[in-house]
Amino acid sequence: MSKQPVLVSLFYSEEHEWLTTDERARVGVSAVAADALGEVVFVELPEPGSEVSAGEPCGELESTKSVSDLYSPVSGKVVDINDDVVDDPSLVNSDPYGAGWLFTVDVSERGELMDANTYAQKFDAEVVESL
Repeated sequence: MSKQPVLVSLFYSEEHEWLTTDERARVGVSAVAADALGEVVFVELPEPGSEVSAGEPCGELESTKSVSDLYSPVSGKVVDINDDVVDDPSLVNSDPYGAGWLFTVDVSERGELMDANTYAQKFDAEVVESL
């Protein structure tokens, strides 16, 4: 069984969310989480304009195996959600770092985050430059 990829350019939370390093950060779930969840069939995302808090639930991912909370890795205001992933939740599995992104947030404060190497070591994944 091959290890799940972790993109070196992203930061990761303990709850398996990834985010870009921008002040307006894009958020998604890692390939490690997507694999563990199984086939994602429903996605509930925070509303644009709502405030999210680092480490707090802000949505849900439902798979054929279970329902899991989605945690925000940062605090800030949600500015955009990925309507494509709401319409086609399987994008979380097929392209977790691309078309399967979840929401964008104007970051006011970062939570406790790991770089790709730390996350990969902790969750037995493989760091890659790109997919």
